Amino acid sequence: MPPENSGSLVFVGGRVVDPASGLDAVTPVEIADGRVRSIGAVPATEATVLDVTGMTIAPGFIDLHSHGQSVSSMQMQALDGVTTALELEAGVSPVAMAYRLAANEGRPINYGFSASWAGVRMRVLGGIDIGASVQALLSGLGRPAWKQPASERELATVVEHLEIELGAGALGIGVLAGYAPETTREEYIEIARLARRHDVPTFTHARYKNQTGDSRTAYDGIAEIVEAARGTGAHMHVCHVNSTSLRAIDDVHAAVEKALAEGHRVTTEGYPYGAGMTAVAAPFLHPDNLPLLGIGPQNIVVARTGERIASAERLLELRGTTPGEAVIAHYLDEGEADDRDVMRRALIFPDTAVASDAIGFVTASGAAATGWPLPSDARSHPRSAGTFARFWRTMVRETGALSDAEAIRRLTQVPADILASVSPDMRRKGTLSVGSDADVVVFDPTAFTDRATYASPNQASSGMRHVLVGGEFVVRDNEMLPEARPGRAVRGAIR
Repeated sequence: MPPENSGSLVFVGGRVVDPASGLDAVTPVEIADGRVRSIGAVPATEATVLDVTGMTIAPGFIDLHSHGQSVSSMQMQALDGVTTALELEAGVSPVAMAYRLAANEGRPINYGFSASWAGVRMRVLGGIDIGASVQALLSGLGRPAWKQPASERELATVVEHLEIELGAGALGIGVLAGYAPETTREEYIEIARLARRHDVPTFTHARYKNQTGDSRTAYDGIAEIVEAARGTGAHMHVCHVNSTSLRAIDDVHAAVEKALAEGHRVTTEGYPYGAGMTAVAAPFLHPDNLPLLGIGPQNIVVARTGERIASAERLLELRGTTPGEAVIAHYLDEGEADDRDVMRRALIFPDTAVASDAIGFVTASGAAATGWPLPSDARSHPRSAGTFARFWRTMVRETGALSDAEAIRRLTQVPADILASVSPDMRRKGTLSVGSDADVVVFDPTAFTDRATYASPNQASSGMRHVLVGGEFVVRDNEMLPEARPGRAVRGAIR
């Protein structure tokens, strides 16, 4: 809903934290016409003034990795402080269609997409037309045809299609190498060369996540990404470094640090959970691979039904009959101090962005969960509802591992900077400065917390007082405004 009159909206009494400018003070913030109009002064007339004493005012949080691109999933993320949720790891194809469909339906928060390497390969190698649906793409990951090594001609066609997607406004190239590990490294380098030519990032799910093995370990996965940056000059972004590195996180960080010291651009993101979520047919969840991950079938739970997989035989059965079934894989034990420390180290690495890897909510029947509030049987991973609040709770309030200003920087400026060279839209986000987009959160730093659990993942975070997108309220006085649709597309520069 817009402000109550034709003038501006002013928050007073709150602590304004803007890491991009270094501002950290109790001072008024004025919003008008979708932008931040002024900071530090209260207009004399035609202003609606809201007293937010005791609250923190910050730029809206930016999620680089959200597969939950439906209205209801985005509403859940808005209560977690997210004002921009981007689908960059998997991406979509065709990009132009995805932007058009989202605009026609309307979104509560901002949205955007990378070009999908997997989606293009599905069409070129597998003859699979998935349209522009994120969920259709994810459900197709278990189909074998798209995962095969490409011929020289097929690779040229894949590159040609991805180049078209970049011209349509894609924010980079999403590369799900971990779901097609038998594709060649030569192809990966060719994709990196394409990204470098157009000065866009790649967003990679690393090829390997095993903790042990001869040549298919988490370190080998990150080494491939780093070598692509070193060899091509491309900006290589590592998706969910926590869940692909697991207990090898220090070795992975060492490889990234070396690349950064050499002047290459390698960026990282993570989320504060010990479990991941994916399709049951993911290559790394084959029973033969589980010992290399340090888990067994019993560490895998079917998200929709709650079934804990009892045996390798049952896992193989599910992989064969319902390959797209979403499962939660518990890699780290969140109850164990050592494993919590692994999660902490993944998140405190310098300039690591927070990104949720949110998955759209589904009901017990498997249908997409719609409406607000979500139905009681809506299921997903708790990260789809509580990533940003959980990060705040665990890394700031409970442990002090990060200062509040640094935590806000990881939620705002860091992800905005990752995309600033690609998208003019992102240059006005991730900051509260005069002229910036009025994507703003107002929250209680002592009460902002996650409520979603593995047993009850559809519980929204609490403590987020107000959320504005483009100057329009999406959350007001702790309540979702179900009809609000101020979200706008975030696009790459047309090249």
